[in-house]
Amino acid sequence: MDPQPTRPVLYTYFRSSCSARVRIALNLKGIDYEPRAVNLLRDEHHDDAYTSLNPNGLLPLLLIDGLALTQSVAIIEYLDERFPQCPLLPRDPALRASVRAIVGVLCCDTQPLQNMRVLRALPEPQRTEHARSVIAAGLAVVETMLEATAGRFCVGDDVTMADCCLAPQL
Repeated sequence: MDPQPTRPVLYTYFRSSCSARVRIALNLKGIDYEPRAVNLLRDEHHDDAYTSLNPNGLLPLLLIDGLALTQSVAIIEYLDERFPQCPLLPRDPALRASVRAIVGVLCCDTQPLQNMRVLRALPEPQRTEHARSVIAAGLAVVETMLEATAGRFCVGDDVTMADCCLAPQL
């Protein structure tokens, strides 16, 4: 694994909502990148080759500009600052706060509670219902928030980081 590729490399998995957030942002910004699949069901994220790049062993990981970036929201914010085309955070501070609040509900309050690491800790018969109830509660909160912020998209009429985070959660 080349730690300093010539174009961005995204370590991703098709069922990872965290990875999907970053894929959406990269595509919205028109950034050409190389996807590298890491199969979570086969625990490839725990392989030495991967953890040597990303010690926490989670997805996504973006290699860009000589950096190894982790955590989807941090990656998206980096991309937004580094590539200003198609901004994903509004200029207005109040709207930025709304975007970040929606992102927080999705990425901090909802998704982590229904991901594989948490579900594997539960007895098999409880997993589906736990995931369903966590997702439903989180989406209900987001729906209420969107009543005050939505236009064509989550916050107004432009795509934002909130949209990048909501779509994979649905």
